[in-house]
Amino acid sequence: MDRPSLSTVAVVGLGTMGTGIAEVLVRAGREVVGIDSSQEAAGRAVAALEKATARAVSRERLTGRERGEALARFRASTDLRDAAGAGLVIEVVPESYPLKHEVFRALDGIVKPGAILATGTNALSVTRLAADSAHPERVLGLHFFNPAPAMKLVEVVSSVLTSPEAVEAVTALAHELGKEPIRVGDRPGFVADGLLFGYLNQAAAMYESAYATREDIDAAMKLGCGLPMGPLELLDLIGVDTARTVLEAMYAESHDRLHAPAPVLGQLARAGLTGRKAGRGFYTYEAPGSATVVPDALTPGADAGRGTPRHVGRVGVAGSGTMASGIAEVFAKAGYDVVLVARGQEKAGAAKARIASSLARSVKKGRMSAEDREAALARVTPAGSLEAMAEVDLAVEAVAEDLTVKQELFAALDGVCKDGAVLATTTSSLPVVACARATGRPQDVVGMHFFNPAPAMKLVEVVRTVLTGDDVHATVRAVCSRVRKHPVDCGDRAGFIVNALLFPYLNNAVKMVQEHYATLDDIDAAMKLGGGYPMGPFELLDVVGLDVSLAIERVLHEEFREPGLAPAPLLEHLVAAGCLGRKSGRGFREYARR
Repeated sequence: MDRPSLSTVAVVGLGTMGTGIAEVLVRAGREVVGIDSSQEAAGRAVAALEKATARAVSRERLTGRERGEALARFRASTDLRDAAGAGLVIEVVPESYPLKHEVFRALDGIVKPGAILATGTNALSVTRLAADSAHPERVLGLHFFNPAPAMKLVEVVSSVLTSPEAVEAVTALAHELGKEPIRVGDRPGFVADGLLFGYLNQAAAMYESAYATREDIDAAMKLGCGLPMGPLELLDLIGVDTARTVLEAMYAESHDRLHAPAPVLGQLARAGLTGRKAGRGFYTYEAPGSATVVPDALTPGADAGRGTPRHVGRVGVAGSGTMASGIAEVFAKAGYDVVLVARGQEKAGAAKARIASSLARSVKKGRMSAEDREAALARVTPAGSLEAMAEVDLAVEAVAEDLTVKQELFAALDGVCKDGAVLATTTSSLPVVACARATGRPQDVVGMHFFNPAPAMKLVEVVRTVLTGDDVHATVRAVCSRVRKHPVDCGDRAGFIVNALLFPYLNNAVKMVQEHYATLDDIDAAMKLGGGYPMGPFELLDVVGLDVSLAIERVLHEEFREPGLAPAPLLEHLVAAGCLGRKSGRGFREYARR
């Protein structure tokens, strides 16, 4: 087929997404026919366009004249036959094969021979829709992200039947609309949702198992990964029923149990608790369609189930690396006297020098005064022996992520620290209870997982074992509050909250590349532009370190015995080849040597 003219576009389905796509098109100079079987929906679309363009004028993104011209280019209709003159028809009706088939069959008898038919599905098979069309070569997927006017990503999805000319035409249109198109093949979820929905499903399963509260799961992923929304908040925004539909399609294709919808999604959907649009989903909202969360029976109380905190005036930190010095800095800035213990006085002195440099940068950036810097630094006492921890109230270990090393350290701390001292491990993947059992006071041992860089990251995962005392748990939460960190509670299992949700997502991204479904650049772009992630998965893997990532994924696989959690062979091969990420100069990408 010849490359068609796309000066006139029909949008079929005038819900939130269809109306948003229509706005993008008219503001880019296209003539748009918006079609919906409901006269009420058509009227709402006109009103929404008027409101959106008025807002753009008030923000000086459009002139009054440009607004008038844009509105004049939009016409609403309830008759599908009004798509006859369009060079491109974008279908955005609900995610139902029968409904979409009905629309495509009708369009076959209406549109001109060279017109392109695009489905906005994010879950259903484009190939299946195309196969039932009279002209499958002109059918493709054009997946915008919500809200369409703001989100830059557009996935252009071709089936084995789609003509290259149709793909070229809509890709060029996406560029002209100011979007970033990526071309992908036809599989459920495509790139962005293919990675996103597996992660959302695991978060729903984590909540369903009562491992952590909805508030803690969401806070952990926002504060620990820099995400704009927590997974359960996002499920409520997307719609619990919609998410379940996407996951059902993904599972039908992959047969991966990680894609099998968590039962809680079906339970909520059947109860009509589909998220914000219903006024209730994982959270309860002020009204249907509202974004304002209101307290309900599941909202945690201010002091639910907590003991009386122990007094903490002096803190010991064991370790001399980046994490140890960062944690010591956090405590010192909060007013605690800190003993920083390393293997030898020289290493301890070097760790304190690292703190001094970090505090100096804070002064230079205007985040603290020179006087406060000197006061914080004066609170840090470097020491070359664990004996210096004899009088601390809280001992925090931040040594190598090796269970034997940590157990030996905890056994030594047990013999050095005074009775009543809280002993905390910063492990991100090892069993806290194994550290606790190395002591004669397992009730005093708790996990206190800081995130790197500790001075900047607000999250601390507070991990209590089956042996941790209530007062110890309460003590660590109180300390977190004083050092201005946000504590989230979780049990003692692999990955805790953040890594248990983050690393399967990263592993699935590696599998996409391994299967030649998409490129590194397209996947990174999809997750940043379509999911709001601060870094793409391959950028993040190279920063974390491929060896560290592989170790965490192995721990998760060993703990949960889920085949879908097995590390991707490509990741294993890169680590075996010494390609560890930025630190080695090469990982998924190559880096200039410093």
